[in-house]
Amino acid sequence: MTNQRNSRVKETLNLNSILAPIQSELQLVETRLRAAVHVDYAPLGDVFESLIESGGKRIRPALAILATKFGPADPDKASTLAITVELVHAATLIHDDLIDKSPVRRGSPTINSRWSGTATVLAGDYLLARAADIAANIDDFRVMHIFARTLMAICEGEIRQDFGGMHWPPNRAEYYRHIDSKTGSLFVASTEGGAVLAGLSETEIGALETYGRNLGRAFQIVDDILDFTSDEQQLGKPVGSDLRQGTYTLPVFYFMEQDARGANISAQMNVIDDLVDTIRRSPAIDASKAEARATVQNAQDALAIFPDTPYRAALIDLANYVVERTL
Repeated sequence: MTNQRNSRVKETLNLNSILAPIQSELQLVETRLRAAVHVDYAPLGDVFESLIESGGKRIRPALAILATKFGPADPDKASTLAITVELVHAATLIHDDLIDKSPVRRGSPTINSRWSGTATVLAGDYLLARAADIAANIDDFRVMHIFARTLMAICEGEIRQDFGGMHWPPNRAEYYRHIDSKTGSLFVASTEGGAVLAGLSETEIGALETYGRNLGRAFQIVDDILDFTSDEQQLGKPVGSDLRQGTYTLPVFYFMEQDARGANISAQMNVIDDLVDTIRRSPAIDASKAEARATVQNAQDALAIFPDTPYRAALIDLANYVVERTL
């Protein structure tokens, strides 16, 4: 699948247009998501509803639905998988905000800014339990294995970061391992789980797993780029927030490799605003973007075994969108 990224004009990079072939399914997912987070205890229900209603791109549910379109999947089970991955994603956001001490998420106060740490952890755990309860309705042992494996990967990644201390990850290899756990694992759960529900061959399941893994990695790389190139209003948090917390991401690693000033980066942490601005204006940003695009190309290449349908086209365009987005 040669140069798929250049085969689609820019107008296709509107997310609603890309996902038009599955709009009815996504509308059902949205309705079921709201029902899934309904809790009788008002304080808990209110924060869950606020988190779901604040939106998000719903990329993971879309991936789950699209992956089921390459075979005869049960639509109800496809929808259930989509809800499950989005609930897990929402739970990880709650835990991430607590770990990062983030006061705002998508322009609204985070749960941890209003609740104790213990209550915040339990809220995230509740959503994970809710996701597991819903996933059980799929009644597929392999999908449940994927679900459990994903939760373990996410938790292990966060624990590694927590015990890593300042300047985590310590090198690029650990950085890739971390983002594959933190972000890529849930993308894989969406595409691999959908492929299993569609009854695809092992080769086809592997292709969609490869697509999801590469797309998830590219998604996080772009997030890490935007952490430097966006402004505080767009991000909802300070520019360069990862570096401010001592976390090295791909732009930082490229800066350390390409710029003489990067050899002694730890000594510049006391002038963090200047350091963030220096990295923002350095070639490290373009190098990181080039890597994200190459990773997306790997994702798109994995789709070559599938017929040219609106669903494959949506996956190709979705990969383009992920790497070209500005928020």
